This record gives sequence, structure tokens and C-alpha cells, in this order.
Amino acid sequence: MVVANETSRVGESSPVPAGGSNGHGTGAGASDSGPVAWGEGLAYPEWVQGLLPAVHDGFKAVNKYVSVPALKMGLGSYMSNPLTGYLMVLRTRGRKSGEMRDAPLGYTIVGEHVYCIAGFGRPTHWFQNVLADPRVEVILPGRSFSGVAEEVVDAEERRRVTAPLMRSMGVIAGMFGMGNPWRDTPEEIARKCEGMPLVRVRATGIAAGPEDPGGRYWIVPLAASVVLAAFWLRNRRRGKA
Repeated sequence: MVVANETSRVGESSPVPAGGSNGHGTGAGASDSGPVAWGEGLAYPEWVQGLLPAVHDGFKAVNKYVSVPALKMGLGSYMSNPLTGYLMVLRTRGRKSGEMRDAPLGYTIVGEHVYCIAGFGRPTHWFQNVLADPRVEVILPGRSFSGVAEEVVDAEERRRVTAPLMRSMGVIAGMFGMGNPWRDTPEEIARKCEGMPLVRVRATGIAAGPEDPGGRYWIVPLAASVVLAAFWLRNRRRGKA
């Protein structure tokens, strides 16, 4: 179902299903109280449980070198679609380092809030960071904002939100054995996601996006210009030959 991680530093990063995948991610591994088994206490099918360590390693690399850089360059709208899912970057402050950590996550928007889920449970690093400091930044494909993140504990809100959240992740939910979010009832989806913290982000202000000062969108037109210039020069040389 989706796996995300915090990619800025190895010390506080590791992905988790159901929070982001296809590059979406979530970070999990060991909690502050000690190491835990991957997906412990969650509703993943048995065959998925054995794959979680390999999934962690794979998504950790993909998130660090592909998903986060691409999203920071403003390519989120090109990476997100109903089939493979929709991606955002959730920026939290590392509870140990104090530095900002980037987690690519699957998300949905319901009402005035953005929702995401920690697919490896409570040990997920970005979720633990939220508990320590709820002030976050969110980079969506079309806009960015600062906000306050809170765990959703109300059962009715979880039931209402988990179904559209799973649908927003495209085929990833089904690939991880979590059922069919287009066919299963909201109650069934909520039950399969039991134990995975659901997080609600409320916008409170403006955050810098990929096209703002400090963003990385400038790389895209620069790279395109270099490619076009190289193509033009090659054709010109051929014309003189």
C-alpha cells in the first residue's frame, strides 16, 4: 500500500507501507523504546509481513534518490494519477536532530484537511516526529503550506477518511494485500488499517514550494534548456558537415 520515509539523514529515516509508495512512503523501523518487528500488530497478510524488510530497503533508496528530489523539483503533478497514486512531501522536524526531514507520502484531501497514514504503525519516524513537534510543512503537487499535524483518534473520522485515502494510493493498496478500496466498504477498509496512525494536517500558513526561493523547480527549465541547446548545436554541426 504505500511506503514512505524521511530521506534527509539516514539516522532518522526508513519507509513504511501505507504512507506513500510507488515512491510514496512512510518511515518505520525502531521506536524510541527499542526495535520492533516490521508491521507488528498490523493487519497485513502473512505473505506481506515477510516482504516488509525488503520493501523498506527498496523504498528507502527510491524515496531518497527519486521521489523526494522529483517532488521538490515540482514534478508532483506529473508523478500523481489515480492509477499509481498521489504523492506529497510531509516535512517534519527530527525529534533527535532538530533538522527538517522529508517524507514522500500518499495523501487525500477531505474537507479542509490533508490526511496521510503511517503504514508501519506507531514506530514510523515521521509520525514520531509529529508527536514530538506537530508543526509541519506540506508540499502538494499544486501548492505548499505550513500546518499543524494531529493524530486522528475518532473512530467515525477514521472510517470516513481511510477509504478515500486508500483510493488515492491507486493500485498500491491492493498490491499490499489490503483489499480493494473501490469495492470494500468503509468499515472493512478502516478495519484493515487498524493500528496504522491516521494523521490530519490543518493549514496554518504559507510554506515555500518548489517554484519559490529555495525550491528546486529551477532545475527543470535549466535542464530542458541545456538539452535543447545541445540538440540544436548537434544539428547545426551536422548541417555544416
